[in-house]
Parts: sequence; C-alpha cells; structure tokens
Amino acid sequence: SGGGAGTAMWARGLWALLAALRAGWCLLPQAGYLHPDEFFQSPEVMAGDILNLQVYYPWEFLSSAPCRTVVFPLMTSGVTYWVIKSLQQLDMCSSCINSYTLLVSPRLLFTIFSFILDYSVYRLAPFWEVDPWKALVLLAGSYVTLVFYTRTFTNTLEGLLFALLMVLVSSRKAGGSVAEPTSSPLIGIVTTAGFFNRPTFLAFALMPLLYWAGLIVDSQKGIKTVINHFLKLVLCACFTAVVFITADTFYFTSVGLENLYSIKNSSLLDVIGQLHEKMIVTPFNFLSYNLNPHNLALHGSHPRVTHFTVNGIMLFGILHILAISAGFKMLKKYIHQLIWVKSYYHGSSGLLVHSEGNPTLLLFYFVPLAFLSLFSHQEPRFLIPLILPLVLFSTSQNRAVKWKHVITIFNVLGALLFGCLHQGGLIPCLFHLEQLMHSPEPSNHPRHYTLLFAHTYMPPRSLLNIKKRDTHIEVIDMAGSGEETLCRIVGQQANNFTCNNCHVFVIIPGTVRATITKCGVSFKNETLIFPHLSMEDPPQLPFLFSGNWRSQLGLYILQLDRDR
Repeated sequence: SGGGAGTAMWARGLWALLAALRAGWCLLPQAGYLHPDEFFQSPEVMAGDILNLQVYYPWEFLSSAPCRTVVFPLMTSGVTYWVIKSLQQLDMCSSCINSYTLLVSPRLLFTIFSFILDYSVYRLAPFWEVDPWKALVLLAGSYVTLVFYTRTFTNTLEGLLFALLMVLVSSRKAGGSVAEPTSSPLIGIVTTAGFFNRPTFLAFALMPLLYWAGLIVDSQKGIKTVINHFLKLVLCACFTAVVFITADTFYFTSVGLENLYSIKNSSLLDVIGQLHEKMIVTPFNFLSYNLNPHNLALHGSHPRVTHFTVNGIMLFGILHILAISAGFKMLKKYIHQLIWVKSYYHGSSGLLVHSEGNPTLLLFYFVPLAFLSLFSHQEPRFLIPLILPLVLFSTSQNRAVKWKHVITIFNVLGALLFGCLHQGGLIPCLFHLEQLMHSPEPSNHPRHYTLLFAHTYMPPRSLLNIKKRDTHIEVIDMAGSGEETLCRIVGQQANNFTCNNCHVFVIIPGTVRATITKCGVSFKNETLIFPHLSMEDPPQLPFLFSGNWRSQLGLYILQLDRDR
C-alpha cells in the first residue's frame, strides 16, 4: 500500500538521521561522564601502556589476581592509540596525540561497532515477525544507544556480543521455516569471548543457548548430528579460552615481553611450564571477587529489586513497563492453560515458537534480568545489552507506536541528562587544563602544576596528556572529602613556599564552592565550566531559580593566589 511504503521511507530517513546524530555527537564530543569505568577499564590503561602517558591504573589491573582481561582493551582503545601514535611518528600530523583524540578515538571505534546492534535488529526483525525499520528507529532513537553504546564500557561490548549471539541462534531458511543452525563454532567463540569480557555474559547467553539447543533437538536429526554440533561448540569455546588465558598471562606476569629473550634459549616445554605456573584466568578472579558479599558492598549494595523497579525504567522508560505488563498477562494465560486445559501437553512446544506476542522474546529480556538481580550490586549500565530483545518485543504488535510521544520526550531528557549534564564539566575542564599546561613557557624555569580535584568523579589522568617522565605535574584526587580535609590540603598547597614557579588549581562543583571560601585562602583566576551536574552534590532548588543558577550547574577551576 502507498501509505505503508510512505511510512517505511519515513522510518528509513529517521533512522539515517539518528545514525548521523550518533556519529556526530561522538565527534563533538559528548561531554557527559557516566561512570569512571568508561575510562579506567580500557582507554586509561592503554594510554599508559601504549602512549606512555601518566595514568591511574585501577585495582582490577594491578592486583596479583587481575579481574579484567586485557584482550578487549588492546583490541579497542589499544588499537586506536597505536594508530594515532603511528601517525605522529610518521609525521602525518604534528600533534596527533591531544586530549581530544585521546577521548574521541576509542569512542569513535565503539560508535562504529554500535552499528552491529542496528545490523542485528535488521537481521532479527523478519525472524521475530516485526517491522525492521520501525524497530531500527526505536533502537537508534533510544538514549541508551546514543549515550551508552558510544562509550568505552565493557557493558557495551557485552551488548554487541549478545546481539551477535542472538543473530547466530535465530537462523531461518528463505521459505520461512526454521533452519537447522550451522553456526556452532561461532556460537562457541562469541560465548567464550563474552564470558572473558564480563563473566555476567553467561546470564545473557543462557536463553540464546537453550533456544539453539532446542532448535537442534527439534530438527529431528540423528543423535550423531546433535553430538557433532555440541562438540564443535565446545572445541571452539576451549580454543578461544586458551587464546584469552595466554594473552592475559603474558600481559599480567613477568613471563611478559622482557622475559621473551630468556625464553628463546629454553625449550617449548619450559615455556609452557612457566606459563602454566603463572596462568591467569581473569573471569575466575572476577567471580571469586564478586561472589564475596563483603567486596560487593564496597562498591555499593542495592535492594535485589533495583533492576526491575528502578534501573529498567531509568534506561528504557515505558518500554520496560510494557514488557512487565505483557509478561504478567502471559504468565496468567500460561498458568490458566496449565490448570484448566489438560490437552496443553500436545501444544507445549507451541509456547516457545510464535504464539501470540512472542513469549520467547520476553524470556530473552527477563531471564538475564532475573539472574543479574541475584547480585546485590546493581547499576543501570549492567542492563544495556537488553535493549535488543526489548526493542524487538516493543515493535511487535505495534506496542510502542501508541506511546511514541512519551518515548520521544523520555529519550530527549535521558540524552540531555546523561550525554550533556551528568558530570559534564569534568572532561571540558581536563581539555582546558591540558591546553593550559602545554602552552609555551616564557621562562627557562619549568612551571610546576598541582591539580586538586574535589567532589568530582575520578579524573582520567590520560586526558591531561602528560608523559610518564614529566614530574612537574601532580594530580590530587580528593573525591568526596569533607570540609576539614579539603581546607587542610588547600592550606598546605597555599603555604608551600619551597616551590617558586608553582600553579595550584582547585577543581570543584559550584554546589560545593561555598565550602572552599571558608578555607581562608584567596584565588586569582576562576573559570566556570557550564553545564555540570553532580548527583552526589545536587543543586538546591531555591538557588536554581535565583540569579546564581549558572554557578549551581557549573564546575569551577580556581587558581590559588600564592602571592597573598
């Protein structure tokens, strides 16, 4: 029909526009800072290793039992940093390495990868009997895709691997009949890679794997074929695990590069022996750390229902609520069948295939959600991989269309809050300080800088672009220190007369600015970076309506006046 074709064209145009926004906003760059993990689990570590910059190595990479594989950071941030380093060495550009490229290059790679999600929706839509372009608009218009999938989170990679797994298990013949799955080796590789990236991937992989196993058993082939499929999967999974374990062991132990020379002269058996002794399996370290409730409590404990009642709504809004209500309806119907319709045995397989409203898609959404809810530490970003089944489910039977205005407003607000406002002054502030500290020096005395960060998220040191050999820049992260500690440290810096060409900067949100004035020190320059919203020190509503509202939603860079 003409109307249908028009709608399809319109949806394609809208998707293209939203895709351009995703790429463009990444390059702008996006100022919001979601969580320290977006820096400290990949770009920060790689900037230290590959570009030799001063960075802060997080505990997951330092301890004797490292919890994070180095394979994915190397393949993502590592590769992009290696590229900009090579460009600089080849004199393709004089200052390829600056805070902008350090921030944007890894993010750009993740943004390109995020289109795996779009590809998956396009491939899966016919399989689940939904309109591909409507689903794509819903996906590309979600602030989760625009903000979370363009950041360097392990959760982002987890979402992309989950999408690939769903594509691999949902194979169809052209005629529409369910094809016998042939991708056992790939399924093994993706599942293992996902497990090494974040062990919680098993919660996401469970339903796809069960679905795949069901398809194989249903294909009524001999037991030999079934065993063949499972063997292929297991072998490829083991091979992938060996690759990860070897890479991590080389990276994290002294069997590393400096020992390669001594290894040359020893036999292969010695090398294998050495590797085996120090073998590092990061997911097991991760699990043994996280299964200890005391450790999880250090990162914050939440009620078990947080994912269901708060995080799901915060990320997906009305779509999460629609899925819950549809889930309850289906449960009611199923229980009703179980009790009243004795003949349900004959149609039991019908529940998994396409009965009204895709109950399987709901399982793809709620099973991982339930497993993640078993842990007491529940952050919203843990749920971002679930956007794929949720978008497919919400598009089926035109569920989302009725709510399109609500969905639009929700995503605009989410994108502004997390993409612009949330800790939004910190990255521009680091850009500003990087330019300031790299400006040419008039005197032959090198200037010394002390940067004091208070009441902000952890500043990623790599964005300051300081070489490891530079000792004239010191970063002090005061985190959420109280007034007394803050004034003591600021006072020490103000009264440190041993250093003659010293510049001390205090970086603090406008909402805590008043605290610093009580310290009895004076400042000569102040820069206000707007906007900056700190959830930990939120602005007071009366102030927001006064003439002083910009400072409440800003981040201050205050320079200590050491002459006074």
